[in-house]
Amino acid sequence: MSQMKDVQWLFFDVGSTLVDEGLAYERRLREMAEAANTTYAAAYGLALGFYKQNKKGDRAAADYLGTPFPPWHKEAERLYGDTVEVLQALSRRYKIGIIANQSPGTKARLAEWGILRYIDLVIASAEEGVAKPSPEIFRLALERSGCPSQKAVMIGDRVDNDIVPAKALGMRTVWVKQGWGQYWSVTCEAERADYTVTCLSELCHIL
Repeated sequence: MSQMKDVQWLFFDVGSTLVDEGLAYERRLREMAEAANTTYAAAYGLALGFYKQNKKGDRAAADYLGTPFPPWHKEAERLYGDTVEVLQALSRRYKIGIIANQSPGTKARLAEWGILRYIDLVIASAEEGVAKPSPEIFRLALERSGCPSQKAVMIGDRVDNDIVPAKALGMRTVWVKQGWGQYWSVTCEAERADYTVTCLSELCHIL
């Protein structure tokens, strides 16, 4: 694990990384299925197939079904079972940051979930006016943290939004294979994370 020995900051995505979005996606797919007069299983299968093609599967499924794209149900989001324990442990050894595409109010939501206490910096797209995968949002986080890219780690579920842009800037990367992002097919070296884990708890073995 020598790649991680001089790390100063850990930056996390939020959705499908710290926060389980499974129920929110389920509600979206059920609304799509109802609008298309089909079954939830059919809508789910379509979305899964598109995600495996490295597409945003829920939107692609809505386009395929010819239905409106349903709104997001933030009230259905919840923390993964190991989120608090992992952040608590890692925050004793590292500075913790957020780099996420989120609607307004990210800090308030993190506080409501009880995890803002472990987080030193929040960089969210709605407040900053720039979104992943733009390198600018990562540069902004590095600038505000005062951390060189080589001593920062980006941890997220999306290869396209998290791994590729962070790696291009010289950050180390960890792909958390949770949510729909786990179905991404790595096609080139630029998409290959330094480490891959299947849950947050595994981070404690490499950091």
